[in-house]
Amino acid sequence: MRASLLNVVAAAAIACIAAPAWSLDLAEAYRLAYERDATIRASRAASEAGREKLPQARAQLLPTLSASATRFRNDLNSTSLNVLGQVSSTESFYYSRNETLSLRQPLYRPALTASYRQAEAQVAEANSQQEKDEQLVVMRVAEAYFEALQAEEQLRLIIVTKDDYAGQVDAATKALKAGIGTRTDIEDAQARYDMAVAQELEAKQGIELTRRKLQVIIGQPPGKLAQMDLNKMVLVDPLPNDFEYWTLLAEDTSPEMIYARAQVAASKEDVEKARAGHLPTLDAVAQATRSSSENVTDVHSRYIQKEIGIQLSVPIFNGGYVNSQVREALANLEQSEAKLEELRLDLGVRVHTEFQGIADGVQKVKALEQAVRSAEQLIISSRKSFDAGVRTRIDILNAEQQAGQARRDLSQARLAYMLSRVRLKALSGGLKADNVDEMNAWLQH
Repeated sequence: MRASLLNVVAAAAIACIAAPAWSLDLAEAYRLAYERDATIRASRAASEAGREKLPQARAQLLPTLSASATRFRNDLNSTSLNVLGQVSSTESFYYSRNETLSLRQPLYRPALTASYRQAEAQVAEANSQQEKDEQLVVMRVAEAYFEALQAEEQLRLIIVTKDDYAGQVDAATKALKAGIGTRTDIEDAQARYDMAVAQELEAKQGIELTRRKLQVIIGQPPGKLAQMDLNKMVLVDPLPNDFEYWTLLAEDTSPEMIYARAQVAASKEDVEKARAGHLPTLDAVAQATRSSSENVTDVHSRYIQKEIGIQLSVPIFNGGYVNSQVREALANLEQSEAKLEELRLDLGVRVHTEFQGIADGVQKVKALEQAVRSAEQLIISSRKSFDAGVRTRIDILNAEQQAGQARRDLSQARLAYMLSRVRLKALSGGLKADNVDEMNAWLQH
């Protein structure tokens, strides 16, 4: 059942390649992913939530106006003892009410000022995280798309090699029947054919997995994929071809670094906010109160009271709570600074890996292109030498195997080169939606 499903998937993929129907290119795949991918939708929502930190912090610095109102029904029972020792009791009912309107404006609150600066850093965090995730979705789509193309290409190359082996099995069988071949030639060709069948099954599994990965990202079955146009794929070294340039660019513009620096800034403001717990606060206060029947002795009273002034609050002792908050904030700051340095070093390693992957990839692809040409020429020469009686059938099989491996290595080298280009731009903060058009130009339309 499993093999049958894989055969159907592989057949459908190859049929789609051969069919003249519309095909999904990289630009369309990116558009679908940007609209539907759960990761980027969650990132946008998280970024929107993070940006609300700033208006919330700003609101703490603005005036606050509050109103309160109360109304009570009072039931007063009083008992008294007269001079004759007699007990008398009375019960009174009356209503009281109170309305207060209060305005407060912070004048000096260092903790609120630090919170506002911290909110600015948190907004920078949210924006850089969204930028990182938007770059990541470009990279994820490109990787999934080109890996799916690679899987289809691997299947095609394996089928070509398998057909060559099948031809050799048939030729060796006929030669044996004609009395000019050996059983060893048949068994050798059959063993290679069987191995190619196993590789074909593995390649079909690869097609199924890579297409499923792409489907998850774009939110629909990918259908037919636009194929690579090797004539449009220009092999170039990183521009500029300077590792230090790319490293400094990544440290300066990478969304990961911007996010980590924003975390450090937020941690510094957290320290200031904690230290502000030792400082006094000063507010301007204005209040108007209207009350009636405040007590039983004057149930018909009416009062209107207006107040305006400043309120000073000075912390004296709170059991060491503020000191503990300061130590906690300093430890968090040290952690965020250490993470920033760790990220900087790790980013340098990743930039070097992808930079070298491009530079080496150019040379490797060119070398393998020559290797494929040489291997194909070797097949031709081996067949001619076999017809002349100089080479054996095993020599032809070895040449075909060598050519098949060279073709697969070339296909993998091209994929590695393309992905290194994508990843280097992502690490340096330059992988935008516009770069999708550049990669999309490598495809047949």
